[in-house]
Formats: sequence, structure tokens, C-alpha cells
Amino acid sequence: MKVNGEQRTLSEPVSLMQFLQENGYREKRVAVERNGEIVARADFQNTVLSDADTLEIVHFVGGG
Repeated sequence: MKVNGEQRTLSEPVSLMQFLQENGYREKRVAVERNGEIVARADFQNTVLSDADTLEIVHFVGGG
């Protein structure tokens, strides 16, 4: 699996939500594109990732 341009290996299929949590992402502060398609936050739990996937994860950062 490729995440933000870096190759990663999944030991087993996991949900997008589980992947985000295990890798320190706060699901309410990210947008995720999977294989060129935006994943709705409501679908994070039901989206199962595989080694063939490509993810782009964008963080929302506050500031002013």
C-alpha cells in the first residue's frame, strides 16, 4: 500500500478508521483520498484497505 507517496505493508486487511487510529491520525481532522476517490468520513469504518491501495491523507491545520 502507498500512503502519501511512501510504500507501506499491511499485515492484514484493516478498516480505514482502524488504520488512521493506529497511525496517529485524528479522523475528524483529515481528508482521505483512496485510489483517486475521496472517502466520506461516514465511510471510514466500512472502507477496508488492502496492499493494492494508494492513500493520500491531508491534515487540517488551524492557524491565523
